[in-house]
Amino acid sequence: MMRLYINVDHVATVRQARLTDEPDPVRAAVLAELGGADGITLHLRVDRRHIQDRDVRLLSETVRTGINFELAVESDVMDLALDVRPMAVTLVPERREEVTTEGGLALGQEPQRRRIAAALDRFRARGIRTSLFVDPDPDVLRIAAELGTDAVELHTGEYAKRFKAGRDAAAPELQRLRSAAARARSLGLDVHAGHGLTYENVAPIAAIREIEELNIGHSVVSRAIFVGMERAVREMKEILYHARAGVAHGSKG
Repeated sequence: MMRLYINVDHVATVRQARLTDEPDPVRAAVLAELGGADGITLHLRVDRRHIQDRDVRLLSETVRTGINFELAVESDVMDLALDVRPMAVTLVPERREEVTTEGGLALGQEPQRRRIAAALDRFRARGIRTSLFVDPDPDVLRIAAELGTDAVELHTGEYAKRFKAGRDAAAPELQRLRSAAARARSLGLDVHAGHGLTYENVAPIAAIREIEELNIGHSVVSRAIFVGMERAVREMKEILYHARAGVAHGSKG
């Protein structure tokens, strides 16, 4: 069964808009787990625009499933991640001026590649599983495998962007993701996916056989405003269940 990790960053985004103490991403994580989340994802950015160090430490103490800690290699958050020892870390690119992550890691750039290799070594030494957030590109996947990461998270942002114009418009990017997932698995990598996934566009991604984990945040948090976090997570889990059931019966989604 496909795993669903809920990203609680945007609960913290609402809190930080007023620099107050609510809504609390720690409480949101508890409700997400009650709704059936298989894990909690958080991204501690260099500028601390949403998740704070306090959140990381409290989530590390309270989450019962597992934490996927997203972070940039260039940041000071690496020491914190090594200290709290989450179940997994996902290395992501980060630019201060971006609204949200705009693409995968530039593994073809030698300085970046060296920094990522060094970071992976540090996390492996602490027994922490590693993943790299990458575009669905064959050359990038090859480099990721050479670096020795446990998994890759395929960037689904371009697919999500095109899906707004309809399934036909998204079809080429969906096929690109299918091919990338198969390629990553053939290289011995576990395959995750995320970015821009919603209740409307997630089913075709969930139907890709090689993908075993999705990281979804903004859409679930948005839905939770109207129906509550537990129900929002249950509704997403139901979509994933039916998408995977279709795969089991030979459907390509």
